[in-house]
Parts: sequence; C-alpha cells; structure tokens
Amino acid sequence: MSLEIEKKFLLTEFPARWIEDGSLRIRSDQRIEQTYLAMDETQELRVRKITDLGSGAVTYRQTFKKGHGLVREEIEYEISEGIFDQIMQAFEATPLIKRRVTVDWKGFGIEIDCYEHIDLIVAEVEFESVEAADAFVAPDWIVRDISSEREYSNKKMWKEVQGKGSSA
Repeated sequence: MSLEIEKKFLLTEFPARWIEDGSLRIRSDQRIEQTYLAMDETQELRVRKITDLGSGAVTYRQTFKKGHGLVREEIEYEISEGIFDQIMQAFEATPLIKRRVTVDWKGFGIEIDCYEHIDLIVAEVEFESVEAADAFVAPDWIVRDISSEREYSNKKMWKEVQGKGSSA
C-alpha cells in the first residue's frame, strides 16, 4: 500500500481572481462522481467516474483508503466503465458530485473541489513527506486547515447526499 500525505483546507470562494491575475495556473478541470461501497471509522472503499471537462475523456477508478488525518494508506487503480456501471446499479446510490480544478501554485498542485449538492469549497494538497506538509504555508485565499475535521470528509458528505436523494 502506498501512503497518501494530504492536507485539506476550507475556502470561502473559488479563487477566480488569482487565476485571472496569473497567480494560479489551471492544470486540469474535472467533474467527479463518487460513490462509497464500504466504510467505517478508519477505512473506505469507493468508485469514481472522472470526466475531464477540457477533453471529454472519462476514466473510472476504485480506491481503498485506510486511516484518518494527514497520513493514510491508499490503493487506487483504474476499472472499466462496465464494472463501474454494474457497481452503480447494484448500490443504487446517489453519487457525491464535485468539480475539481487542479491549479499550480508556487510548485504545489492544489486540488480545489466545488461540491454540487453541498455549499462547500475545499482545497487539497498532497505532499512527499510529513515534514513537507508541516512546512507548507497556505496561500491567502485559503481560510483554514480542516485536515483533521471529520465533518469535511467526503464520506460524511456522501452520506448526507444519500439522505437528500438524487437531484442530478
């Protein structure tokens, strides 16, 4: 299993003006539909449909994560559209949908997620080491570090979406 070292941050708005002034450069723009197949306090198994909004290319991924907070174990691999469709039909769940804009900022790739069903914008940054994560100084447009706040976890938000039913 590989390790994912990641910090998550709260934003009050999408950083459009920093993109416009060139402080941020867009690397990719995607629509992600994600559904959880199994989860508990420390583990999760999910599938994603990822559509590149620039090219229209679609990929499908399955991910297993273990742990909580800054460092987690992760296994991720591509699956076929057929397997994804079978899983979605079997689970009959409403996917959590988000637009993910990945930007370059001072040598870091920052993934900005804007959720479709929930009024929330977050940013995630992955690091090579815990030391690099600890040394990271966030840009001004980031409000606060929410890495350890479980209320902002994707699996918690996915559970909330299940209670609302499908609107997509």
